[in-house]
Order: sequence, then C-alpha cells, then structure tokens
Amino acid sequence: MIKISNLNKSYGNKKVLENLNCTINTNSIYGFVGANGAGKSTLLRLINDVFKPDSGNIEIDGKTILDNQELKQKLVFVPDDLYFFPNYTLKDMANFYNSMYKNFDMEYLKKLAEILKLDINTKVQNFSKGMKRQCALICAISTNADYMFFDETFDGVDPVIRGLLKKIIAKQMEKKETTIVMTSHNLRELEDICDNLALIYKGGVLFESEVNNLKTNMFKVQISLKEEFDKDTFKEYNLLNFKKVGSVATLILKGEKEKVKEKLENLNPIILDFLPITLEEMFIYEMEVLGYEFNQVF
Repeated sequence: MIKISNLNKSYGNKKVLENLNCTINTNSIYGFVGANGAGKSTLLRLINDVFKPDSGNIEIDGKTILDNQELKQKLVFVPDDLYFFPNYTLKDMANFYNSMYKNFDMEYLKKLAEILKLDINTKVQNFSKGMKRQCALICAISTNADYMFFDETFDGVDPVIRGLLKKIIAKQMEKKETTIVMTSHNLRELEDICDNLALIYKGGVLFESEVNNLKTNMFKVQISLKEEFDKDTFKEYNLLNFKKVGSVATLILKGEKEKVKEKLENLNPIILDFLPITLEEMFIYEMEVLGYEFNQVF
C-alpha cells in the first residue's frame, strides 16, 4: 500500500503540490488524471525518489522510499519524457533492466515484443514515438516489480495498440498482484482499466473514487410527467443535475438504482428511460457539486 500524507513540493516560488493526501491500495490499478501542469508527473517522481519533497510523507508498505535501495527494487517508473541510451536496441535496453532487477523476465519481454511486433534488434532511436513508449512499458512490465508507475501511459500510442497494452497491464496485475499507478491528462484513456481514479487540481487531490462506485451509484434519466413539473419535483432525490426541454427533463441522480427507479415509477411518468452515462460525464457532475466547472479543472 502507498500512503501519501500532506505532501508539498515547490519549484522556486511556484507551488506544484500542496498538502496532497492519497492512499493507493495494493493489487490495484490507480489512475491520476488532470490537466497538463497539475502535478501528476511531479507526484510520481516524488514517490520514486527522483525528487525530494519539501515536506510531507510517502510510505510504501509502511516504509519510506528516501534512500531505501531495498524498497526501490520493488518499484519501476516510466516517465513521460522517455530516455534511451544512444544506439541501444530494445534487446540492449532489456539487458540494462535485467542488470538492475533480479526478477526480470527476458523471455516474457521477447513474447511481449513479438505480440507488439517490435524487433528487439532494432535501435530504439529508429522507432516511432508510440513504439518507443511501447518499448519502455514492456521493459518495465518485464521487471515484475511490485509497484509500477507509468506517466502519460499511452502518449503517442494508437487506439489499437493502446487496447492491447491495457490487456497486458491488466494481466500483469492479476498475475503478480502488482500495484500499477498511471497518469493521463485524458480521462477516456484510463476509464476502462483503472479500479480507482483521482483528479489532481492545483496540486491536490480534488476528487477520488472507486470507478465501480461511480458507475453503479450515478445514472442519467430521461423523464416526462402528465402534470407540469420542475426541479423541485425531485427535491427528495439526490439530484446532481436537472435540465428540461419542453415537456422532457434529463436528470442526473445518485443512489441505489432500483430504489430510485421504483420511486420514479410511482410518479406515473409518460416517459421514463435510463440512459448510458460516460465516466467523463460523471466527473463533470461531481465537479459541479464541488463548485468547479470541468473545463476549469481540465
């Protein structure tokens, strides 16, 4: 488990992280989303002891990471700004990782490279941006580290390969009970793989939730009643948003779906439809409850 308490980091007079608190459970895929410059990359660098915090505490399995070489053996980090040694092939990079991680699985790396159609004897500098990202990710995954950190995980990767990489990452978590922490400025990239999502805004965690809780406790309803109605008609519900066009209203509600459905049916509606709702929409409405506009945060 990773426990982050009152974490602060500044560059000169610019505060990047301010009193950030977060707990990441073991054997899960945890996603940090937020606009560019929100502090996601800095947070991952602090967790991995690349940067030192100004104040606050980071504990992994109850131990601090600072100058802890034994603990660092359990961590692997793929930054957003990738670096490869000049003239190194993917095989050379794999050998480099193999020299640092005692549980590195060379055969698994070769298998992943074959699946992704990456020639391990080709110089990495000759690969495209997306292929370089794939090289970095499969090298990290093949370490079999307990904790894996991927910054801007799918940057430059096309949708087909992105889907394939998600399957590889999910399989790694299941196979080794790995804890995987991912960041992205694009919520859609993480919504179908993460167990938990946290929104970083102005250096802190503005909103955090289990994805399953969001998906089961919030829903969109389209309704029309015989009598005239307005927002006050639904004041006994946990109503996040109300929009009415003509005689039909769209509601965003939270609660137990079956109980809410039963209550709405008691109003004898002319129209009552439960519509699909995206994770991005869920975040938008949660932000509104907190007094923020989604576009302001992103």
